[in-house]
Amino acid sequence: MSEPAVIGYYTTKFGELWNQSLSDLIKESVEGALESSKININQVEAIFFANMLGGILDNDLHLSAKIAESLGVNVPIFRVESACASGGMAFHLGLNYLKSGSAKTILVIGGEKMTDYDVEDVTTALASAASEEEQIAGLTFPGLYGLLAQSYLQKFGYTEEHLAHISVKNHYHGSFNNKGQFRNQITLEQAMQSQYVARPLKVLDCSPISDGSASIVLTSDPNLISNSAQKIQILASEVATDVISLKNRDSLVEIKSTKIAAKKAFDSAKIDRSDIDVIELHDCFSIAEILALEDMGFWEKGKGGEMAARQKTRFDDNDGLVVNTSGGLKASGHPVGATGIKQIGEIFLQLNNLADLRQVKNAKFGLTHNVGGSGGSAVVNIFSIYETKSN
Repeated sequence: MSEPAVIGYYTTKFGELWNQSLSDLIKESVEGALESSKININQVEAIFFANMLGGILDNDLHLSAKIAESLGVNVPIFRVESACASGGMAFHLGLNYLKSGSAKTILVIGGEKMTDYDVEDVTTALASAASEEEQIAGLTFPGLYGLLAQSYLQKFGYTEEHLAHISVKNHYHGSFNNKGQFRNQITLEQAMQSQYVARPLKVLDCSPISDGSASIVLTSDPNLISNSAQKIQILASEVATDVISLKNRDSLVEIKSTKIAAKKAFDSAKIDRSDIDVIELHDCFSIAEILALEDMGFWEKGKGGEMAARQKTRFDDNDGLVVNTSGGLKASGHPVGATGIKQIGEIFLQLNNLADLRQVKNAKFGLTHNVGGSGGSAVVNIFSIYETKSN
């Protein structure tokens, strides 16, 4: 049995998909991933399905059985929930399922249907990932990340304009992604003039409500791996958690779970941060990208605002680190259960030189970072181009 590899990926379009149900979206992404990997559904021995909101919005907690019925399979199907980190967590669990020898080939699916409901209902459902006290106080996630942004700007002397540079950059990247929710580039002026949601965060600092599904095929079958024309190697997959309440955090200018998961991932992968060419990270709000790059050790703590303003991670004809080539959650969209899978899929495209107009030149190493809530959970994965090891 070989070390597991990702050999197939497909994502639906993300956005307001009124004419497609969650089942429709899942079926589309599964069929696309199977076609991508050149296998059929009968070769899949287990499925890990990431979904946060089905039980709250649709009163449906037995989605695994619905997937079995829709796909016509009788294999084990595990529904995974870790708020907005559900996709990354499903991948982590699926990977370890393969490593345990319980299966050779699995599907990891993420899917969410969010736009069919009142915005107030979706906002309340998302807030279920916050602490009880925060919910009672009426804090939503824009409010929670607004508090993190206030703390960061005050401590390090930055302004709202530094945050806006993240949104401008990610909308630029998103303009090259035909599966993304927003393909419009925005100016710094437009970002700064958008309405406040929770000071200092504005509309264009925030990721949207989205529908979508993404699927990947993971296998440890040496024949499937050797016969696959497109594949990526998994160097590390690490998870960490932290206290859920902001008031109980050691610091409001860092996400501790991200720091821990990233350190464990780099220790496991045995590569340096300078080796990473492309990152898909959890920019649910503009401040989240700045915190993530600092907490994972790519930027010095407190330097993120300056680096954001210099557009240091923008896709251009340069040899530096590029972040969120898909447009990130901000422009590509954020159907919460699907996000962590789409992140892995974007790295899959980049490392197989399949990313078209947003392709990072000579990309060899990629990283994904998926966060639950305001940092109660975090998943960091590191990937490389696949190299056959000699005996």
